[in-house]
Amino acid sequence: MANIEMVVTKTRRIEHLLREHYHAEGKGLHQLISSCETRLPHEIIPKLRFIASVRNKVVHEDGYKLDDKKGFVAACKLCEKELTPRSGRFIWGVALFVLFAFTALAVWFYSVNWHNINLTP
Repeated sequence: MANIEMVVTKTRRIEHLLREHYHAEGKGLHQLISSCETRLPHEIIPKLRFIASVRNKVVHEDGYKLDDKKGFVAACKLCEKELTPRSGRFIWGVALFVLFAFTALAVWFYSVNWHNINLTP
């Protein structure tokens, strides 16, 4: 029972990522992969098919034992990482530059004008 729970939990996250970020449609994981195959990174499609096959066997075949649990978990983590959207380094660089620029500007402004600020009401 632990294998079924682990497999279903891992594949539900992948299904969610496919539906949410790649606009996949379908009932099963194989259908989801097929519906958005052109938008997916090509190197992870075989791993997604492997995950879908293992999921179907664990859920539908009585007495199926997951032989390579570590390989399955590693494939799931890799696919999750690849399917999760991430901002580019350029965007983060611009954001940090703007943050530091405004901070430096504020420090400069207060250091120049501190003696003119009247703190008493």
